[in-house]
Amino acid sequence: MNPMHDELTEVDIRKMQEELDYRIRELRPQLIEEVQTTRAFGDLSENYEYKCAKQAKNRNDSRIRYLQAMIRTAKVIRVEESGGIDLFDTVTVFHEGMKQEMTFRIVTTLRQDALKGLISKESPVGKALLGHKVGERVTVEVSPTMKYGLEIRAIEKGQDDDSLSISSY
Repeated sequence: MNPMHDELTEVDIRKMQEELDYRIRELRPQLIEEVQTTRAFGDLSENYEYKCAKQAKNRNDSRIRYLQAMIRTAKVIRVEESGGIDLFDTVTVFHEGMKQEMTFRIVTTLRQDALKGLISKESPVGKALLGHKVGERVTVEVSPTMKYGLEIRAIEKGQDDDSLSISSY
């Protein structure tokens, strides 16, 4: 899937707009001022503070461009109930290869964080699970040669809310 056409919810868009507004209205003026202040510290070739201030300003400008592009190109989706696993549900599965239970929450790409168990609906696991019910077995295809089975053990219905922050990048 083209990452510049992410399927995002209205909450995703609102959270990105809030971050964008903060970065443009508050953070950008602070960073510009820091660059100007540190520039006065002397020789720019040896001015560590200036380099750091310039990098912070550039990172902020880059994030602003990223958020603007995401908002401009996003396909806004509604969360609809399928009777099975839906977006924002928490799912407990039994991983047949690893012989252990695992719990995931299915989220939009903007809020994925595998270390916190937040799995994108676009990921192999997310795609395999969506729409299925407790007791069903699904096959996750990581690549044409790598596949594994998951048995769905529990589904806790979830909803799109502000508790899930958006990814840094």
